[in-house]
Amino acid sequence: MTRTLVAFHAHPDDEALLTSGTMAKAAAQGHRVILVVATDGALGLASDDFRADGDLSAVRLAEAQRSADVLGVARVEWLGYADSGHDGPLPQDPPGQVRFCRAPVEEAAARLAEVLTDEGADVLLTYDAHGGYGHRDHVRVHEVGARAAEIAGTPRVLEATVPRDTIARAVRLAARVYPFPEEFDPTSFERAFTARADITHRVSVRGHIAAKRASMRAHASQASNDGSQSGDRTLAAFLRIPRPVYDLVFGREWFRDPSLPRGGADGIRTDIFEGLA
Repeated sequence: MTRTLVAFHAHPDDEALLTSGTMAKAAAQGHRVILVVATDGALGLASDDFRADGDLSAVRLAEAQRSADVLGVARVEWLGYADSGHDGPLPQDPPGQVRFCRAPVEEAAARLAEVLTDEGADVLLTYDAHGGYGHRDHVRVHEVGARAAEIAGTPRVLEATVPRDTIARAVRLAARVYPFPEEFDPTSFERAFTARADITHRVSVRGHIAAKRASMRAHASQASNDGSQSGDRTLAAFLRIPRPVYDLVFGREWFRDPSLPRGGADGIRTDIFEGLA
């Protein structure tokens, strides 16, 4: 049976890191895959080459479309919100827009629910309660996604995440091959994402690793150096990992279904559509 998967992300490039393999796998299986981004990503770091016309948001949304194209995504939607930024006080709203974290949850959820209802979504991918590594827009994705699924009656919500111990080990392994930039704090993964015992789904995406890597590569602005850093951006560092190690690090994706017992009553699941009516 053909299903519809909606992947909801905070910024262009987030899908590449956490769910692109699952999205590519679902599309290859003939399912309809939709990408929804909450913000334009305009506060992301990028080199001057990508800011030449003063509109990084247009660049990043175009990169999201290129990523979607290599993954087999059928539709890309932007909810219309502005990037809230990661650190410091919440910036003022840009003209004609609202920062995602300043928008009421109910309003943002209604926008997402409209897409879910229009598409008849079977599965919605969001983030865990930590927002992964804690970005405030990611936390808001968790909140908005949960409420939107309630409004639309979406049968299944899966929170994209990573087992803390697994990613910490993978980062240590990758660091042996390539030194990460100063901005990258490997210890942050010991405090983020989800405990392994709470993971309900583990999806093998090794067969779609080329699409996942191409999805990362599509977000060229976020792999660029703005001149203030001594090394590569994190995304660039990931792309420089040799394929055998890259396949090991990024060959699986993890999710938590909040409606299921910790770890799943009958063990870890490997199919995000399993058990749907």
